[in-house]
Amino acid sequence: MAAPYTVTSLKAELNEKGWRLTPQRETILQVFQNLSKGNHLSAEDLYNLLEGEGEAISLSTIYRTLKLMARMGILRELELAEGHKHYELNQPAYHHHHLICVRCNKTIEFKSDSILKVGVKTTQKEGYHLLDCQLTIHAVCPACQRSLLPI
Repeated sequence: MAAPYTVTSLKAELNEKGWRLTPQRETILQVFQNLSKGNHLSAEDLYNLLEGEGEAISLSTIYRTLKLMARMGILRELELAEGHKHYELNQPAYHHHHLICVRCNKTIEFKSDSILKVGVKTTQKEGYHLLDCQLTIHAVCPACQRSLLPI
């Protein structure tokens, strides 16, 4: 599993691949490092947050940077109920999964060592290197079950 990223380690890895650490990439990494546990950002959320802080980073640069950081294992790419991708910092020490209500989009994070163990065992057996292991459960929460609207 990937180690937590610092600006220095990101710069080294980018340089190794022939890329450079741009101010935009550094800013985006810092946003995710400062994001409170349990928060996930879409590209649009990140764009609006940065725009509100006076940062002028285009939405296309944000999309490209998020995709790059997810491929590098720095960010986890999540398919949540809203129909578009969200991202969070990949923190192996806080390995977790998501339970999502498909009606109201409420998301609960939970830990399960048994899911991670299956991922580790399977990747080792097949000779793969594990970057991430996540389970996303789509369900209907109790509040939505009680509502009058049909599922």
